Amino acid sequence: MLVGVLMLPVLAVALSWVEFSGEASAVLGQMLQTVLPDYALTSLLLCVSVAIGVAVLGMSTASAVTLFEFPGRRLFEWALLLPLAMPAYVMAYAYTDFLQYAGPLQVWARDTFGLSGRLLPEVRSLGGAVLVFTVALYPYVYLLARTALSERAVHLMEAARLLGAPLSRRIAEVALPLARPAVAAGVALALMETLADFGVSSYFGIQTFTAGIYKAWLSMDNRIAAAQLATVLLAVVALLLRLEHTAQARMRFVSSRGGRSSGADSAPVRLRGHRAAVAWLVCATPIALGFVLPVLFMLRPLVLGWGSVPWSQFGNWALNSIWLAALSAALATALALGLSFAARSRPSLITRSAVQLSSLGYAVPGAVIVVGLLLPVGWLQEAAPSSGAGYWVTATVLGVVWAYLVRFSAVALQSVQSGYTRIPRNLDDSARMLGTTGPRLLARVHWPLLKRSVAAAGLLVFVDVMKELPATLVLRPFNSDTLAVVAYQLARDERLGEAALPALALVLVGLLPVALLSRTLRSGQYRPAAPG
Repeated sequence: MLVGVLMLPVLAVALSWVEFSGEASAVLGQMLQTVLPDYALTSLLLCVSVAIGVAVLGMSTASAVTLFEFPGRRLFEWALLLPLAMPAYVMAYAYTDFLQYAGPLQVWARDTFGLSGRLLPEVRSLGGAVLVFTVALYPYVYLLARTALSERAVHLMEAARLLGAPLSRRIAEVALPLARPAVAAGVALALMETLADFGVSSYFGIQTFTAGIYKAWLSMDNRIAAAQLATVLLAVVALLLRLEHTAQARMRFVSSRGGRSSGADSAPVRLRGHRAAVAWLVCATPIALGFVLPVLFMLRPLVLGWGSVPWSQFGNWALNSIWLAALSAALATALALGLSFAARSRPSLITRSAVQLSSLGYAVPGAVIVVGLLLPVGWLQEAAPSSGAGYWVTATVLGVVWAYLVRFSAVALQSVQSGYTRIPRNLDDSARMLGTTGPRLLARVHWPLLKRSVAAAGLLVFVDVMKELPATLVLRPFNSDTLAVVAYQLARDERLGEAALPALALVLVGLLPVALLSRTLRSGQYRPAAPG
């Protein structure tokens, strides 16, 4: 039943083709003749450019910190994760404010050098979006490629060196083939985040499929047309998810065939001189572009507009965000714990299928979830006007928390299942022999060993909910603005001085899972996620 509740939005979107009315057909036909080709072309160009960018940036940084030794390497190992703390839409606000025609950089250049006109390309463009997504999402590739390379690449490259292979050949014929599945998996994850984005595309005015879904629903007032556009986006995401699962499986197969190498003969190649400087620049540039500069750019309007900062309202926005995130995190972790325990206690086809279906939610864009939730509500309202379904979903926290659970239960489920893999099954057998079964087994045996995994699951869901924008923007109750929604609305109104405070608060919250992840990497416990 719980799995059915989580999968209802996806099923509703798929069933939208059953209700193919003439009005919906007319809207889709009009969009097909006017804006739909632009949506498809823009989304395709965006995805191809971001895929190339994150692959190059993620693979180069992972290779640098894994295969080579140079000054600052230990610092870069965890600092390269910092862009994960920066929501892409916050980065878009920061770069727009600083680099636009009326921004401080171009104004200073015109005043100092006597120049005129536009000195930089327009930030709010497809190229600007590619830059933002690339520096915000490359850590997905970096993490997976670093894990793949650390398994065997250093040892095999040393063996190739002893056989006389030069450094360039060792990288091209040893390191890159080992990391190829990891790069494919990381690129697929980055593209799913790109397609799911609403904040950057809306703020930059880019006509992507996500923007088209909201336009069909809110501007053209046709939920069926919006749902059918959502099915196209959902199909693309399903293909990316399949690619990610396949690449993850190949990556585990490659890394499982040999143990982790150790010893002096597998030490990274030491770089000196200009080679060390190049490696240092390769690692420092994405950190500067993806975290340091956006934070500095947002601090500037905060300081300049200090008097207009809405301090009195900030507390309410933060409180709304925190309690919605805490409630969603508690429910998601409880749901994940229940599903994981059921899958471990009764490993049947039904329970395995239920867990796999529950894991699909994270790949579903927020725009699709919104349409999938509101579509059955509209059907129920038409069939039973007195049911009050519309009120409960759109005027209370029920709708937005439901959307959060659909989107982020998979995050909690992955963390809890990872904790279960470290609990030997013979503990369960011993407990059953002593008469401990069912809920008592979970409470007395599993729970003490799962506390850290459950806490990590709750933290990850908490931060993801704090940063979630599309579902919150549409489904939040009246007068319940969150930090993400307020930052988006103020930035859209060109009030960057007021938007800087909630935006930087989101960045600060985003540092929590980055610290957790960097600690896990230092302990050597990080492994690629299992397929859903």
